[in-house]
Amino acid sequence: MAAIHKLIQFTQRAKFIKKCYVNEIGNLRSFCTMVQQPQKAQNLTRIGLIGAATGIVVGGGYAYYKISEARKNVSLEGKQAEMVLLKHKPPLTPSRKIVYPVDTTGLKLTLFQYQTCPFCCKVRVFLDYYGISYDVVEVDPVLRKEIGWSSYKKVPILLTRVEEEYRPLNDSTMIISLLASYLRDSSYKIEELAEYYPSVGIHDDKGKFKYEIINKYFFGILLSFPLAFSEERYWRKWADETFVHMLSPNVYRTLDESYRTFNWFSEVGKWDEYFPLWERLLIVNVGAMAMWLIGKRLKKRHRLKDDVRQSLYDEANNWLRAIRVRGTTFMGGSKPDLSDLAMYGILKSIEGCDAFQDLLNHTKISVWYDAVKEQVDAHSGSANFVTPVTSYLIKRTVKRSVSLEVTVN
Repeated sequence: MAAIHKLIQFTQRAKFIKKCYVNEIGNLRSFCTMVQQPQKAQNLTRIGLIGAATGIVVGGGYAYYKISEARKNVSLEGKQAEMVLLKHKPPLTPSRKIVYPVDTTGLKLTLFQYQTCPFCCKVRVFLDYYGISYDVVEVDPVLRKEIGWSSYKKVPILLTRVEEEYRPLNDSTMIISLLASYLRDSSYKIEELAEYYPSVGIHDDKGKFKYEIINKYFFGILLSFPLAFSEERYWRKWADETFVHMLSPNVYRTLDESYRTFNWFSEVGKWDEYFPLWERLLIVNVGAMAMWLIGKRLKKRHRLKDDVRQSLYDEANNWLRAIRVRGTTFMGGSKPDLSDLAMYGILKSIEGCDAFQDLLNHTKISVWYDAVKEQVDAHSGSANFVTPVTSYLIKRTVKRSVSLEVTVN
């Protein structure tokens, strides 16, 4: 009887174990015994402590980095960035060479650019109008490996040959002002003119540290004549600081329009010749999606109207109204000045986009635009390399001290 009683107890225990720890398909359930539970708690505590310690170390390291950067930036406030000359030209084959028989400047220039970047277009329009030859290196707008040699990670970059070295020039407005100064008096060397445009560390109105190029809207050789070309400077700044911000919210207005814009970029930029298929697909798809999202932020930041097209038309009409007041064909009179060339270059960057066609249909800007295009295509500026201001007068009045006027772009 004792044996039978033990057998019944064993059977009941077996059923209890099966009921508690085995599921319907016969797999053991996960469970903890009373002995295992403290060990699991210890493991969880250990993981928590490791995570907390890691967070403290990473957070402390990031805080130290930010504090160090802030201290470094404070120490750099007002100091001039050192420009490094390149001993050798970057080993890149030019995408194309633009050669003009009318070019007598002797300049050796290589433009690193995006074909449809408005700031790059400004520089190209200037060079084309004055008939200055240059090489072009197309830069991948996503990977940007073509400018890996430069600490400046934006375009345009104009690489100029100076004796046996190469001088990178950054910022489209500064590039144009410097070259215009050279055309007015070529007795100055490029490296001498570059001294008039120092890059100085500042904190902008949002407290962000950056380097800003001083005097970039001035002709370096005319710093002693602050009132000269003041109207031209005003409209050049307006083009850079107001009108250019109308573009992105308009050409990337919808996702579909953004894709059409990037497909036109690919076509006009000849990306099929310069980039492999996978790279083109990356640029178009990532770029279109990213710029569609960025365009929405820019619309809010620059306070465009709900119908962004209307903001584009309004600013274009402001430009045309100012020309009408002058009673001339161009803002510069009978010939385009640097503000005409800047505005034309900015608009040329969207020439194949829906927004540009809508602009032509809803404003009268096509008359002015076609007139500038004719002048640029004819390289009309090549006949006017030197102004009536003589080198003798300039050299007597120019002061080497740098103006403190700072323009925040």
